[in-house]
Amino acid sequence: MTTLSYFKNSDDAVPYAAGTVIFEKGAAGDMMYAVAEGEVDIIVGGAAVAAIGTGEIFGEMALIDHSPRSATAVASTDCRLVAIDERRFQFLVQQNPFFALDVMRVLAKRLRTMNEIVT
Repeated sequence: MTTLSYFKNSDDAVPYAAGTVIFEKGAAGDMMYAVAEGEVDIIVGGAAVAAIGTGEIFGEMALIDHSPRSATAVASTDCRLVAIDERRFQFLVQQNPFFALDVMRVLAKRLRTMNEIVT
């Protein structure tokens, strides 16, 4: 099951034009996002470190640790995103443990990828 399956029937996906900054590094984060359609680049130090596509999530760290954004997110194509605030996130985690597991897998994969880049 992809993360998108939790949001495929959501009627609150918002369109973003290619080149739109979704959030910037250092900003307060009160939302994570699911990509309903399109692609988003995650930028660190001026370089794209990840391309987040349809069915994937990003921005989840801000909901977990309440720290400022660690990267900038920019729509690399026209896309539609579902914003997930903390209340909705907590509901999803409580109601569907598989959602929580999906988020943990995303975090683990990104941590491993960053470790490979650093070493």
